[in-house]
Amino acid sequence: MTAVAAPEAAAPPRRESLWRRIDRGDLARTLAVGACALLVGLGLTWPWPSVPVLALAGLVLGCWPIAAEALGDLRERRMSMELSMLIAIVAAAAIGEWTTALVITTFVLAAEILEDLSLDRGRDALTDLMSFLPEQVQVREDGRIITVPLAEVVAGRTVVVSPGGRVPVDGTVLAGASSADQSRITGEPLPVDIGPGDTVHAGSINQIGAVEIRAERVGAESSYGRIIEAVRRAQSSQPPVQRLADRLAAALVYLALGGAALTYLVTRDLTATISVVVVAGACGIAAGTPLATLAAIARIARGGAFVKDGAHLEALSGIDTVVFDKTGTLTVGEPHLVDVRPVEGWDERELLELAASAEAYSEHPLATAIVRGAQERGLRPALPESFTYTPGLGVTAQLDGRTITAGSTALVPGTEAGAQDAAATAVHVAVDGRFVGSLLLADTVRAGAHDAIRALHRMGLRTMIVTGDRAETAHLVAAQLGIDDVRAGLLPEEKLAWIDAEKAAGHRLAMVGDGVNDAPALARADVGIAMGNGTQIAQDSADVVLVSSDLDDLVGTVKVARRARRIVMANFAGTIAIDLLGMALAAMGLLSPVLAALVHVGSETAFILNSARLIPGRASRR
Repeated sequence: MTAVAAPEAAAPPRRESLWRRIDRGDLARTLAVGACALLVGLGLTWPWPSVPVLALAGLVLGCWPIAAEALGDLRERRMSMELSMLIAIVAAAAIGEWTTALVITTFVLAAEILEDLSLDRGRDALTDLMSFLPEQVQVREDGRIITVPLAEVVAGRTVVVSPGGRVPVDGTVLAGASSADQSRITGEPLPVDIGPGDTVHAGSINQIGAVEIRAERVGAESSYGRIIEAVRRAQSSQPPVQRLADRLAAALVYLALGGAALTYLVTRDLTATISVVVVAGACGIAAGTPLATLAAIARIARGGAFVKDGAHLEALSGIDTVVFDKTGTLTVGEPHLVDVRPVEGWDERELLELAASAEAYSEHPLATAIVRGAQERGLRPALPESFTYTPGLGVTAQLDGRTITAGSTALVPGTEAGAQDAAATAVHVAVDGRFVGSLLLADTVRAGAHDAIRALHRMGLRTMIVTGDRAETAHLVAAQLGIDDVRAGLLPEEKLAWIDAEKAAGHRLAMVGDGVNDAPALARADVGIAMGNGTQIAQDSADVVLVSSDLDDLVGTVKVARRARRIVMANFAGTIAIDLLGMALAAMGLLSPVLAALVHVGSETAFILNSARLIPGRASRR
């Protein structure tokens, strides 16, 4: 390999400090209005005590952005907190409560700064992902290495990534050996070794040696590109819970205005009336709900999966059943040698070595599994002198003067009943026409599947297998993993009918699959979840993609979705309770307008910070 220089853009972008994020104009406006409130409160009421110029200047300066937003809401016939606060400020000024009006204005402006900072942090967790890939990459072309923009790289080109560089494409390692930090893509905290033939994801960090990678998926088609696209959709979409938050915020404003009118009719107390309007604060749910959604999607992306839309995140939080396809989802999707059964007088290792030798030239998946199984057991199969493959039956090979046959019962005569297994595929072996034993091969359960199923059960979720595979195999996998129910031998249209029946019975389903035949079911379920190593059509049909194909990421994704829902619901309940209590106290004259403003801003701050707990830290996985 040719030595290459480390790319210039190897370090991830640095985040600005909190101080640098604050809009200087907004901060100056808030401080100026606060200073006016302080000076007027201390008695600076020049030239007229009843209409101090300083108070008027502070209100015009402070209320300008509030009024602009309120007028925009009026044009759209939408009630908002800005409009209710503007009404309260104008009412306070009208009765000569200049200090109160200025203090309320200061609190509203400060709350706007806090809200912007919190939402900015939520977006940061996502834009941090977007800005990570290098703009320039190195490619091998005509025997030399050149630098080109990432946008010009297409599938099939050879990309060179030096130590410390960021992998810009999904692809396969052609040359070199290294280790890769894939935590941004798969959530796996430990680096993984990579070498020729291994798959790497865009967004990984190459750590030790230079590697050459054949680009297979680039740009928007890569793992990182799909995460970015999902992030963009999440930022622009409005899930049902957000629409509910907006309706509830408007309802609370109407309630506050109605309560204020009733307070004035009963008490004729303008101060108490203003306090009723001021204390009602729905900004905590209006701003906290999108923040929770953005932060949850960012946390899930850091954990090895991505959700395509906020609506899908909300749907995932409410599921009661997780339905799995079997092959490639709960299992690894390829045969492995699980047992060697020689007849009496033959040794297991001798039988396996002969079978692997006979299969050495075959490209059939069962043959590959037999050869791999022999090598894993420390055997070194010899190469046959001649080799014949009979499609659908097996192979016949000549080795050291003996004829070795490996295949089905139709090719190998005299097989014994004990050599069969309903849950595995048997490859029978004969030497010079005499049956000497069988090899059993089966698709093995995916690592971590048992723990994932157990975790889903602890969360109160039903689990099921819905597969087109044989009932015996499906029930065996279900028994190994402790899955509740099995539906086997189903065609794709029968899977759809079953999903429709479950939904009609009131169940909310998440379907997990990886194949072309799973795509219709993934689209029909309440939430479709595709494995990252599955087919492209399955991933396109799904609402959630597990990039690493690790079922532990499924558990983590459901946990985050549920946590986001709990936080949003807590914000809803807390806002309603505080607003109703605050309005009651204000109507009874127990809250002054200034105290009401403190309650308003304090509750808003608490609920926004509650949502901000979901924002992932740099080292967090879940």
